[in-house]
Amino acid sequence: MLLRQLEYLVALARERHFARAAEACHVSQPSLSAAISKLERELGVPIVSRSRRFESLTPEGERVLLWAHRMLADRDALQQDLSRMRESLSGVLRIGAIPTALPAAPLLTAPFCERHPHVRVTLESLSSREIERRLDEFELDIAMTYVDGSVRAMPLYEERYVLLTPADEEIASRPVARWADVAALPLCLLTSKMRNRRILDGIFADAGVQPVPVIEADTVATLYAHVATRKWSSVIAHAWLQMFGTPEGMRVVRIEDPRRVPQIGLVTGEQVSMLARAMLGLTRGLDVRGELDRMLHKHLDRREL
Repeated sequence: MLLRQLEYLVALARERHFARAAEACHVSQPSLSAAISKLERELGVPIVSRSRRFESLTPEGERVLLWAHRMLADRDALQQDLSRMRESLSGVLRIGAIPTALPAAPLLTAPFCERHPHVRVTLESLSSREIERRLDEFELDIAMTYVDGSVRAMPLYEERYVLLTPADEEIASRPVARWADVAALPLCLLTSKMRNRRILDGIFADAGVQPVPVIEADTVATLYAHVATRKWSSVIAHAWLQMFGTPEGMRVVRIEDPRRVPQIGLVTGEQVSMLARAMLGLTRGLDVRGELDRMLHKHLDRREL
């Protein structure tokens, strides 16, 4: 017995006419008649008294109609209850993020927590390889990482690179810096274990140069702490400005566009949890790319992008 059959019975009792009941249910009259007949066979009782047209419900049919109203009401109550659960989610949303994307995470987590106040969020800084493993083993619900063409990804923004350099450096006055000139500066960069550094090494290689950084750090915070001394320059992802800004005495300079622009996105495992679905649904209404671009404009001495 299907709930749809009960809906047909309720419509027939209300309309007292097979054709009008079928029209109300958006099905053909033969389909509705066949469904009622199947319900009679399944229950083993006659439900409708009919000749060539609808006459009335049998006594058994009246009893079935009573239960049909109850069961459909329970169905509606269940749907409403589940809807309230979706609107008032609870539990823990486990997010993994590559270090270079962490500064942009509040653009997602802040509106998510505002919409779902009963959900707690854990956010871990992880390598892209560790994120992939933990998604596969269901230890994470969702992750902010490099997309790399994943079919289970929702793109958020392109990772754009700018030069952070002391204000008294000659290159600080240029509207656009060349990668070859950036490589000649005393640089502080992330270590080669970090995906961001490997991407930068590829961009430098495309420009025919190889940087030799004076300082290498394994966290963005450590890198920023050294750059803030105004002894070194660095190539940073523009999202970092969201958290760290421009240190005093430093300037942000646009670098010529690379041939390859990596993309950051939200990635899920094969099985998507309800909390991850809620995050994906909320993110579709956000303009993360636009927020980061507007923030970058504020830090650039020249606004031409």
